[in-house]
Amino acid sequence: MTRARVRLTFPSELVREPVVAQLVRRFDVTPNIRRADVSEDVGWIVCEVDGEEQAVEAALAWLVEIGVDVDRLDHPLES
Repeated sequence: MTRARVRLTFPSELVREPVVAQLVRRFDVTPNIRRADVSEDVGWIVCEVDGEEQAVEAALAWLVEIGVDVDRLDHPLES
């Protein structure tokens, strides 16, 4: 198992889409949302994504493919 700490920034066209649900179903990963803010125009989530290393990497690559900005965080997340 591996864990990626990321900030996901969603463009306006993806804000209303069930991207996190698709992530879970497609890649069998578990996101732990630590912070989030969503408006009509943009949304962001800071989360940990747990799963098999290959699944986590594929999930993050898919997010980039669909237009989500994925920033890896090196520092520990606070509650």
